[in-house]
Amino acid sequence: MPENSTLRIAIIGGGLGGLTLARMLQLHGIHPVIYEREPSASSRPQGGTLDLHVESGQHALQQAGLFSQFLDVARCEAEDFRLLDKNGAVYMDEVTSPDDTAHPEIDRGALRDLLLNSLQPGTIRWGHRLQTIISLGGGQHKLYFENGHTDIADLVVGADGAWSRVRPLVSDAIPTYAGVTMLEICIKDVDHKHPSISRLIGRGSMFALSENKGLLAQRNGEGNILIYPTFRVPEDWLHVCGIPFDQPNLARSGLLKLFAGWNHELTDLIRHCDDNTFLTRPLYTLPIDHSWSTRSGVTLLGDAAHLMTPFAGKGANLAMLDAVELVHAIRQSNDLIRAISSYEQAMYERAAAAAKETADSLAVCIAPDAPHRVIETITRLRQ
Repeated sequence: MPENSTLRIAIIGGGLGGLTLARMLQLHGIHPVIYEREPSASSRPQGGTLDLHVESGQHALQQAGLFSQFLDVARCEAEDFRLLDKNGAVYMDEVTSPDDTAHPEIDRGALRDLLLNSLQPGTIRWGHRLQTIISLGGGQHKLYFENGHTDIADLVVGADGAWSRVRPLVSDAIPTYAGVTMLEICIKDVDHKHPSISRLIGRGSMFALSENKGLLAQRNGEGNILIYPTFRVPEDWLHVCGIPFDQPNLARSGLLKLFAGWNHELTDLIRHCDDNTFLTRPLYTLPIDHSWSTRSGVTLLGDAAHLMTPFAGKGANLAMLDAVELVHAIRQSNDLIRAISSYEQAMYERAAAAAKETADSLAVCIAPDAPHRVIETITRLRQ
């Protein structure tokens, strides 16, 4: 294998896992290239707030030399949590102590910017959608992109998410529908425009759960609230429900009918949401025990390796930890395939545990008897 410093590493995907991997490699004198299909860093919304766990996401930022910068933009108060039912009855109302700094949260976009700004200029090639990969033998692969660009790599890392184009090189697994679909809507400048909604959500998150449905709301930075109407429905529901999500007024009306009988303050989250923010997110997963036979010159991290729903907050944390552990494995071995195998075996174990925890959490949150079993589950997850 080439010396570590001369390894040609192609990272497919510029999400949190791919960015963390590039940062870690550069810290150790290895110069990867990230190929990202999006045309720019600002081409699409980056989603909500992340709870970075001490043993995974926070550990990764410490290893990457970015922890102090993270603390500068993180929000400890965002850990506040309220759990309600459809009638507005409060089952849990947790307020973070000013002394509790163990679980700071950060907007996904802010974390992505932090990682992006830590990379050497030219690390990311924007607008490069992978088309195909061909083995050249000896662990090397040639990459072909839809824009005509080609590259050769000693190691290809698939950090390209749920519908990874790298995954088929090592696994036949295809994501399957998890039985739940989420929407994403937004209320901007909520403190000034809708103070009653601001008080309902508080400083962190609010889950209202009943009848196989949920209204999940989360305060982001800059005074915005993201709301996730969530339903246990068939996979084709978005196509057969009759709600035109590209037409805000009709979409609001359709959603309000689905939450008929719910507390009026809760349905205000739909009633007052901004226009042009109706994003649809059917949830998919890979098998809990997903694994593959190690292949020379290719591996996966993050959702490409262990896709799960967001119901335990594990996805981004695991992706960042994967990146750290892969770099450690590469540095500790002169045999690249042995390093890949060592990384993968450890990753399978931690990912399977997280995937089971996530599946269990989804099962009690979006359920006929929610939120009655949720308190027990949350307590267990936080131990």
